[in-house]
Amino acid sequence: MALTLMYLTNRPEVAKIAEKAGVDRIWVDLETLGKEDRQRGMDTVKSTHTIEDVKRIRKGLKTSKLLVRINPIHDATNSMPGTEEEIDASLAAGAEILMLPMYRTKQEVERFVRAVNQRAKTMLLLETAEAADLLEEQLSVPGVDEVHIGLNDLHLAYHRRFLFELLSDQTVEQLCRRIQQIGIPYGFGGIARIGHGMLPSEYILAEHYRLGASAAILSRSFCDANRVEDVKSIEPLFVDGVRGIRQKEQEVALYTAKQYEENRMRLQAIVQEILNTQYQGKGEA
Repeated sequence: MALTLMYLTNRPEVAKIAEKAGVDRIWVDLETLGKEDRQRGMDTVKSTHTIEDVKRIRKGLKTSKLLVRINPIHDATNSMPGTEEEIDASLAAGAEILMLPMYRTKQEVERFVRAVNQRAKTMLLLETAEAADLLEEQLSVPGVDEVHIGLNDLHLAYHRRFLFELLSDQTVEQLCRRIQQIGIPYGFGGIARIGHGMLPSEYILAEHYRLGASAAILSRSFCDANRVEDVKSIEPLFVDGVRGIRQKEQEVALYTAKQYEENRMRLQAIVQEILNTQYQGKGEA
């Protein structure tokens, strides 16, 4: 079964190109709470998306599903609506899947699911050590539809230097196996175009199949549309990029156990090489 591919953008013209190329979900990101402090100094996206962006993206989509990441669970303040109001606004704007980031407790998951109240699919973004530790307890909450393992924040929580260390040291594998036992669909991390990325995406893609994952994010290494003014120029990139991923999927889906193990070992070697050459002196592994 082909991976569900997700792409983050608040530009309707980019969303249309991604949809036409075969991207399954367009992702609008409302998360701002705490993100600047957590990822300070990192080359990550700090969202400026709004509810109005959700509405604009919704109007242009025909086949792709609209995913909206809300803020972590929070109460209302003078400057910001609380979680329940944010969920209501996202649904009114057209969200079909809602993602909860940075959760730590079962109570937060219960509050999220209760607020959605079966009006959309729910996805948990597992990216804290507490969420990993209490995984079975939190995923037992009725109404959780999917979970995605977020490597950006989770690798910080585990004091790793490079996000794909979590893939090479079997942290992701252990989480996937535990989620597999519960029976909820899961994915992890992001992928670039085939042959691209600091850790080439074909190795990551094969790990998705070995670990039974069902979803992946198309990363900025796939296409950083925020830096493109002429969006027509990225249309071939999306078409060729998605086609390349789908073709590679057909290949890795037929891997033998030996081939999957060879891929895993090669991935570990590449990650170690990256750590030795790119991340020297940047903290403990």
